[in-house]
Amino acid sequence: MPTGTNLKQQTVPLEALAEWLQPLLVQASLPQNRQLYRALRELILQGRLQGGQRLPSSRQLATALQIARNTVLYAFEQLQAEGYVLTRHGAGSYVAETLPDPSPQGEVTTPVENAAGGPYLSRRVQQVLGGMQMRGFMRERTPAFWPGVPELAQFPHLLWQRIWQRQQRQMPRDWLGYTRAGGHQGLKQVLSDYLRLTRALNCSPEQILITSGTQQSLDLLARALADPGDVAWMEEPGYGGASAALTAAELALCPVPVDNEGLCWERGDYPVPRLIYVTPSHQYPLGCVMSLSRRRSLLQYAAQQQSWILEDDYDSEFRYDGAPLAALQGLDRAQRVIYMGTLSKACYPGLRLAYLVLPPVLVEPLTRLQARLLREPDYVKQATLAEFIAEGHLASHIRRMRQLYAARQQLLRDSIADGLEAEAALLGGQGGLHVVCPLPVGSKERPLMQQLQQRQVQTPPLGSFHLATPQQSGLVLGYAGVHENDIRRAGRILGQQLRVFTADPEQS
Repeated sequence: MPTGTNLKQQTVPLEALAEWLQPLLVQASLPQNRQLYRALRELILQGRLQGGQRLPSSRQLATALQIARNTVLYAFEQLQAEGYVLTRHGAGSYVAETLPDPSPQGEVTTPVENAAGGPYLSRRVQQVLGGMQMRGFMRERTPAFWPGVPELAQFPHLLWQRIWQRQQRQMPRDWLGYTRAGGHQGLKQVLSDYLRLTRALNCSPEQILITSGTQQSLDLLARALADPGDVAWMEEPGYGGASAALTAAELALCPVPVDNEGLCWERGDYPVPRLIYVTPSHQYPLGCVMSLSRRRSLLQYAAQQQSWILEDDYDSEFRYDGAPLAALQGLDRAQRVIYMGTLSKACYPGLRLAYLVLPPVLVEPLTRLQARLLREPDYVKQATLAEFIAEGHLASHIRRMRQLYAARQQLLRDSIADGLEAEAALLGGQGGLHVVCPLPVGSKERPLMQQLQQRQVQTPPLGSFHLATPQQSGLVLGYAGVHENDIRRAGRILGQQLRVFTADPEQS
């Protein structure tokens, strides 16, 4: 920074700056750091942040906005690089008194940012991104009641670090190359043992393929087993990540309704599918379990039609009411089931490790396809997970989390009941990380959701999990990663809002 620059010592009031920024941080299609950068630049160009004024520290601003400090640091660094902000070591950051040309030439944009009128995006990508909202909760605590997030603070991070460092010190040199074995052999072995014991799978280590998450597993299967235009059955309502992956593969998605016994296809006239995506152990998001008779019927149908069943067993570790039924794969005699597992819920989402249990006929081609298109996950990480499982740490962690999540679910029920003056009839509480709060038939979810958002309660509507017009209304309430104090506060608010909504859905 030029030594002659005149820096005033007036600091922008933190509360005022946070209040100015909040309405500008609303661009769901942009990452949060880009939103903050644009919002600060807009305030500077408007003159609300004046030349020479000292900005609050990155730590103070991050705390005030309840976002990650790295998000603020990115925004400050980008503004400094473009000449809107000047920084002096030990003195903080200041708004530049002479501003650069505000034309957009200097800003590097991405196709997503300019999707409305900029670079071309393929139709399938527009379909995938059309209903997607970017919700990067870079906070210490998961907001109530966002689903699908485990409790991260309780994971044994120090123990995991020690195992990882030991594996890193002793790793063979060939781990640094292009591995093509479909995963670390030790991890395949312990996963095979674990799945046979806990989920009654029929599998050997050779049938397991390690991937970088469920989305990569789905992408790999869609590419390998179906051609563009082939039909894929999807549960309705169902997991949006699966429909996005299959849409990106240009498959024709066919929503099939779910009842209290699981996928309900037998009473409808549906096209013969190439792929059938199901969550039989804990349907996402309704939480029902596919009955044994329905499982057998589905296996028979898939064998007759030569369809592949993609069994997503995403959170079967967390069962609170009795033992779960054996996995669908364990009942399969025709080898039409591909079992999909993940460590995102049992460990943490950032681990980015998942696995497929493949019928023997698919092992060799899918292993080669992964090596050709996607590559394998890091072997040090895989070896760390293998040792973590083999030494019993994963089983211990799951036991602790099962108790914690059961207690948090009950706390959620109690907190809502305080507002409703009676326990709400929540769906899907036998297992998993979320429950569903049904709303009166025909009621509109979004007004209620928006009112809850105004009171800092985040919960997606059940309608957002449908491909076709929703036939039921509700809210999906995650509790696993939500702190107890937040559950109590948000639960009381939710109970109060539900009481008003139930009394008069049109006026709420």
